[in-house]
Amino acid sequence: AYSFRTKMALTDSVFVTGYVLLFFMLGLFALRFRKRFSMIPIGRAATWLKVHIVGGVLAIVVFWIHTGNAWPLGFFEQVLALLVYLVTISGIVGHLIQRTYSRRATETGHEIIYERIPAAVAEFRGAAEAVVLECERKTGSQTIGRYYAETLEWFFEQPRFFFNNLGGFRAGRQFKRRLQTVERYLSDSEKPYLEKLVELMDARNVLDVHYAAQRIMKIWRWVHVPLSAALVVLALWHLLLVQVYAS
Repeated sequence: AYSFRTKMALTDSVFVTGYVLLFFMLGLFALRFRKRFSMIPIGRAATWLKVHIVGGVLAIVVFWIHTGNAWPLGFFEQVLALLVYLVTISGIVGHLIQRTYSRRATETGHEIIYERIPAAVAEFRGAAEAVVLECERKTGSQTIGRYYAETLEWFFEQPRFFFNNLGGFRAGRQFKRRLQTVERYLSDSEKPYLEKLVELMDARNVLDVHYAAQRIMKIWRWVHVPLSAALVVLALWHLLLVQVYAS
């Protein structure tokens, strides 16, 4: 009788912790919908993030209590455990990414919407080409034009120095300094056009920093959110199987 009561107590405990764990998972996944419907006044995003972090830590603790060990025995349970750890690791990495690169983008002093970056790149490229054409037309010299075709056209074509900007190294600045060495070969009438190109490069460097920062944050979401969704779906399936076989 005592053995039976012990087993029943253990079963009840597993069911309770399982439901608690599922509650945590659904609550944590709800943060995705909070970001999607940010216009609805349902609390500050910073508060939701803090709740998300605390909830993630508690979910891991409940998971260990629920399974009784760090790595369960059954194949299906091992898949669930793997997803739990992948979601947790990607969440920790994502928190560091968000803190680091949000601050780095803010330090540029400009606010740039990610979806508008391609249009902004095209505008910078058009402005640079207009400067080159105007220089050739008004000065009759092709020095800046040749340098643009050999070097700067590559720079203005699309966002550059992705990994350098992720690491905090402004390769674009070194690129700009190389441009300034051309100044010794220019006449006084050409130098103002070089200065305009330098200004455009400075602005493009800011754009490249935003592109790298926002791109890595989006890549993280493309990893973390599908993993979280897969975990919730498998957890619900696991609950269904348990209910069917327990009844």
